[in-house]
Amino acid sequence: MQHDVLIRGDGCVGRALALALSRQGLRVALRGRPERSSGPDLRAYALNTASKRLLSDLKVWDALSPDARTPVRDMKVQGDQAGAHIGFSASQSEVEALTWIVDAAELEAQLETALRFAPHVERVLDDVPHALLALCEGREAGSRAALGVSTRAHRYGHSAVAARLVSDRPHHGVAWQWFRDGEVLALLPLDRPQAGHGWALVWSQPAERATRWLDASPTDFEAALQAHSQGLAGELKLASERKAWPLQWLQADRVSGPGFVLLGDCAHQVHPLSGQGLNLGLGDVATLAEVLAAREAWRPLGDERLLRRYDRKRVWPTRLMGGGADALWAGFAHDSPWVASLRNHGLNWVDQMPPLKRWLAQRAMG
Repeated sequence: MQHDVLIRGDGCVGRALALALSRQGLRVALRGRPERSSGPDLRAYALNTASKRLLSDLKVWDALSPDARTPVRDMKVQGDQAGAHIGFSASQSEVEALTWIVDAAELEAQLETALRFAPHVERVLDDVPHALLALCEGREAGSRAALGVSTRAHRYGHSAVAARLVSDRPHHGVAWQWFRDGEVLALLPLDRPQAGHGWALVWSQPAERATRWLDASPTDFEAALQAHSQGLAGELKLASERKAWPLQWLQADRVSGPGFVLLGDCAHQVHPLSGQGLNLGLGDVATLAEVLAAREAWRPLGDERLLRRYDRKRVWPTRLMGGGADALWAGFAHDSPWVASLRNHGLNWVDQMPPLKRWLAQRAMG
């Protein structure tokens, strides 16, 4: 039997796509990844309003445990000069939350649970006959080149160190971010492992330094965190092991072709300082589902002209977000004194412009 859609990759993007297309009555084959990383999943996602809406429509959001999704009420960004900062507030933006910090393992588990009740999804171990191929294989996708898709990549030479932390101070739904010495330290409030006091850490730094911190003693690592965060989040203690992965900005030259589409990290990768990685992937899912639902009855799923509609809708949002995050990283990584002065004054200037801050927050929330 031919399936309507074959999805390669069953991470969050692949599973969400399978659920979205199943709701349209399409026959979906979901091919999983051949291997999984060992050990606990320490990732946490910052999901915007658009992602929350999609997951709610897929009956996944409300199934998440309360301690696995923490709303961010305020976001505070610190520059690398004294007094340089910018703050965002949900109340000023007149929204429920700026973003939600979600435990990655919990999200994958609830997507998997929802798939058990999806009537038109079949898990497969190998490729099966299909009308449309959707590549959701993630950052290490090996199928793009075989389809004639080229990519433009910028390797930062940095890695992101992830861990879970607890603090002696409640987080109050505040997310913190520090730009210092070419590094980006993010503390994201997450009520797992401890309600009101838990944090998800994402610390982007040169790869050699990241490797050293993975091997450092907990005491030394905590002391470095305390110094870098200036004690603004309280006294931080490790509550998990540490993991790291390399960072790059990647953009495929196209995200569709005759009979295939690319979604998620397979199509675009952005620096985690933007907090938009999975949001872009779930935006791909929502857009592709919308395009396929609106197709003419006579047009096949793999029709190249149909899939170009998806390409056109996604090319600029992903390029602008990736390019913006890359430019922001480059600006803070530059060690020129005049660049340092410009970027830090820029933070304060934007902080004094409430309409501009609201506009930026609305764009990030989707």
